[in-house]
Amino acid sequence: MLLSGFMQDHIHSHDHAFTGLNPRVREGLVMQNRRGMLKASLAGMAGLSLPQLMRVRAEAARSGQPVGSGKSVILLWMAGGPSHIDTWDPKPDRPFINRGPFGVTQTAQPGVIICEHLPKQAAMLDKFTVIRSVDPRKSSHEPNMVFQTGNREAAPRTNPKGHLYPAIGSVVAKMHGPNHPSMPPYAAFMRSRSHLAFAGYLGKQYDPFIANHATRLPVYTKVGVDTGRVSGADLLRIPTGLDANRLTTRQSLVQQFDRLRKDLDQSGSMDALDSYQQKAVDMVLGQRAQRALDVRKEPASVRERYGKHLWCQQTLLARRLVQAGVSFITLDLSYHTASGTWDTHGDNIPPYGGISKGLGPLLPLFDHLVTTLVSDLDDHGLLDDCLVIAMGEFGRTPNMGTQGSTDGRNHYTSISGLTMAGGGLRHGQVIGSSERDGGHIKERPVTPGDLAATIYRHMDVPLDATYLDPRGRPRYVVEEGEPIAELF
Repeated sequence: MLLSGFMQDHIHSHDHAFTGLNPRVREGLVMQNRRGMLKASLAGMAGLSLPQLMRVRAEAARSGQPVGSGKSVILLWMAGGPSHIDTWDPKPDRPFINRGPFGVTQTAQPGVIICEHLPKQAAMLDKFTVIRSVDPRKSSHEPNMVFQTGNREAAPRTNPKGHLYPAIGSVVAKMHGPNHPSMPPYAAFMRSRSHLAFAGYLGKQYDPFIANHATRLPVYTKVGVDTGRVSGADLLRIPTGLDANRLTTRQSLVQQFDRLRKDLDQSGSMDALDSYQQKAVDMVLGQRAQRALDVRKEPASVRERYGKHLWCQQTLLARRLVQAGVSFITLDLSYHTASGTWDTHGDNIPPYGGISKGLGPLLPLFDHLVTTLVSDLDDHGLLDDCLVIAMGEFGRTPNMGTQGSTDGRNHYTSISGLTMAGGGLRHGQVIGSSERDGGHIKERPVTPGDLAATIYRHMDVPLDATYLDPRGRPRYVVEEGEPIAELF
């Protein structure tokens, strides 16, 4: 059976980590009309199409809705599917093949245990909620869509239109907007496009701003080794030889030329783009985003607190972006661009690794960054407004042993887990439970729609809000799900 082009581009075989990856073609600039001319001119000046980021506020202003409330979300996306049994739902009394190689530790919540490699989170679990009954049916990776959209139909492997369902971050961008007019509403640190949900039906103007293209970060290999090199991401920098005065002058010339062409614009749909272009240039010249993405602006003690690791620096930058006015941030916690770093099939299947050698080194790092982030948000008075969520696309099989390995776990869509903190919600609790072997949900299933509805309620996005699909039919932003009542 032949697959569609989209499916061929996104599906890979787990026989090898990099099977099915195809080179991506950069979108070209076609100047056949006024829209193309403006896009090309701005891209030539500043390196990105920033006007799209400014339309959010204009649309909100026209509709009379408030733009930005100070609330935000940081999604720590554990691409590949972290094992729920080896993190937040251990089974210490079960046989080794089920419980795995890790021990457990007591937590700040009486009677609650989690993995021994999460001691920092255990010590402050009163600030967290653990959900042990996440229902990941229909979710898959490459691309990771179901949980990042809150919709089970957003599954491109089985639904040809699955990639068109908008990301939760994109809905927040449209319905909430940024918390500061000079910042994008939805930003992401992305390792692979297949690890991130985009705007789909909402339009590219609500796609995430890819923050790692605009900041300098350490470069790591596909197995997490620091190369000693630093990325040369200069997306928000004014090009060499073009100072602020020349940029403004060039923009003015483009606008003058554009006004001469207005009579050729038959649709009239581009009339507003002059103002968007001006705001975009102002965003570059204002340098607020550039400052927020410069980790060197932080005191040395804070940088040392987070640590030198790539993920830790991205996490610090996420806090800085929240401070600066970004509403929704996704961090792709992955080293490699195949199915994701947390895809721990077995030590004989590089670069995944198994539970001991693959997952084992990841957990202390994750433990440090998530607790440092929550503590730092609290220290800055941001935690009550910022909801932090850490999760992946599904769980892993109850028993170890997959693809010729004895120390890995396979994909598992019957149950998974997550943790969250902040947002002014009621934490210090465990929601739901699994069966004795961790193989199925025992009580209180939490669906992708429930998670989306919880985020929207936090972000003051109406749960009955709709968007239009290409046929002009309204679609609810939450088609199946309710806010998690225990958190409110």
